[in-house]
Amino acid sequence: MERRLILAIVLSFALLGLYWIFFLNKPVPAGSTSQTRPQVTTPSQAPPPAVPVPVEKTGRQTPAKPAVTPALRGQAVSAANEQPVKVVTPLYSAEWSTRGAVLKSWTLTDMGNNNKYKYMDEAGNPLQLVNVEPAELRTSNRYPFYLDSGDQTINEKINNNKTEFYKASATSLSINEGKKADVAFVYDDGAGLRVEKRFLFNGNGYDFGVSISLKVKGEEKPYRLLWGPSIGPASQAVQRQRVGSNRGFVVFSGGKDYRLDDRQFKPVKWATPDPKDGSLINFNGLVSWAAYEETYFAALFLVPSSQGTAVFQREMVDNVPFTYLLVTGAQSAYLGPKELDRLRALDPQFGSAKKLVQFGFFGSIVEILLIVIRAIYKVIPNWGLAIIILTILIKILFLPLTYSSTKSMARMQELQPKIKALRAKYKKSKTDIAQRRQMNEEMMKLYKEHGVNPAGGCLPMLIQLPVFWAIWRLLSVSIELRQSPFVFWIKDLSVKDPYLVTPILMGITQYISQKMTPTGADPSQARMMLIMPVIMTFFFLGFPSGLVLYWLSSNVLQIVQQHFMNRMQAKRKANEDRRKK
Repeated sequence: MERRLILAIVLSFALLGLYWIFFLNKPVPAGSTSQTRPQVTTPSQAPPPAVPVPVEKTGRQTPAKPAVTPALRGQAVSAANEQPVKVVTPLYSAEWSTRGAVLKSWTLTDMGNNNKYKYMDEAGNPLQLVNVEPAELRTSNRYPFYLDSGDQTINEKINNNKTEFYKASATSLSINEGKKADVAFVYDDGAGLRVEKRFLFNGNGYDFGVSISLKVKGEEKPYRLLWGPSIGPASQAVQRQRVGSNRGFVVFSGGKDYRLDDRQFKPVKWATPDPKDGSLINFNGLVSWAAYEETYFAALFLVPSSQGTAVFQREMVDNVPFTYLLVTGAQSAYLGPKELDRLRALDPQFGSAKKLVQFGFFGSIVEILLIVIRAIYKVIPNWGLAIIILTILIKILFLPLTYSSTKSMARMQELQPKIKALRAKYKKSKTDIAQRRQMNEEMMKLYKEHGVNPAGGCLPMLIQLPVFWAIWRLLSVSIELRQSPFVFWIKDLSVKDPYLVTPILMGITQYISQKMTPTGADPSQARMMLIMPVIMTFFFLGFPSGLVLYWLSSNVLQIVQQHFMNRMQAKRKANEDRRKK
């Protein structure tokens, strides 16, 4: 059992290490600083037929859909100049352009408790979710909310027209909390091509209604709504610091979420490459929502009918990949942080949007821990201290199991001389099946006589593994820890300790705890176990400082707890020896 336990622990941390290394690979940049704009052919495959949208009866809470003005054939509607249209709410500031009616900027301006921006970039400025860096390399004005009609001529006219622009119903909107307002963009070439885009904003959230109409000679035409390239301008250095940092696509269909990292743009089991253009990957299913996400933020598009489609597209410009998400059927969008409560509110009946936060297999445990740590934070507004208190509560919760494990290991340690004698008696047990069977029978008899369960030291540890994995996910993906300081040099609990102080302390305390813990292993196996702190220190060097703080706190508590347990076991053994005399 001891060997199996050692193997299980080593494999568990090896898995964590591989996970860490995999996600800390250098991300593919979303743009380039090159000033030369090469010729690029934009895929022109026609989108799938538009899907009729029935009335939603699931209770999904979608922002009210603004009415679209009936098309007036033959009456040209356009503006002579490109103008910005600004939308400001307490949570964000957005800028749209009348050239293509696309989104040029979406910055999160929510102010935190300390009158500072709640969500900032590395420089301390409001966080920008629209990738604005490679503007000179974009093809055909392909900013968010670009429309792909499947016809390149129409695409150029409605998205990249340099002489005629959309006419906007307003040039600026300032929306206070509890209020709503909409802006409409209209373009009509007077020859039968008409596009209307209307967006309904509210002052309370990051979500807004989307209503788009594309008509050719009075007939409604299908289109794909685009987001990209990528999301936000977060630097590669910051992405590499965060374990599990990712950027890519996620679609939700049939009660399940499907993900594809944009650094691994290739066909997967649940999606297929487009037969006409290898740069497209189509999702095989009816989409309830689709998003372009990174670890803490997302551009989410909701389809109330659950009959939308999603396409992932890659475009190479000067050997730099630009990845896009294209969706059909979207009637609302959410551009903001992965705050669990806000995501749940987008679909109050099913709460499916919360799956944007990757809590993993033990998601239900993670959500419970999140509720607990939030409650702690309300009393003590420091996330580092909240992690320490959560660690104490978890230690108290598992105290009976820990005591049982320690007691079992101590008794196993006492039996080691007799076990060693049995192994010496049956020297050929490794090659002789009969001897091995007889040795195992005598060993089980020995355990029974002394009331020892050989699995007693392993099972309590295995029971605690789901909680460890839940803590791992909680501290890796919860936006509450993003840019949250602890003390002194730890300014962000979601990235690694810049000076590696906490992982080194974690390794030292792990070694001390290991030395103090009784073990039923033979000396060679015990020495192997002492290597574990070194292995764990190596793995934890790049882990989020919040996770390292949890493990360090757990080790310190374990040392204190083990000290008292060892004293209790020593007294118990002394009493037993006195009774025998």
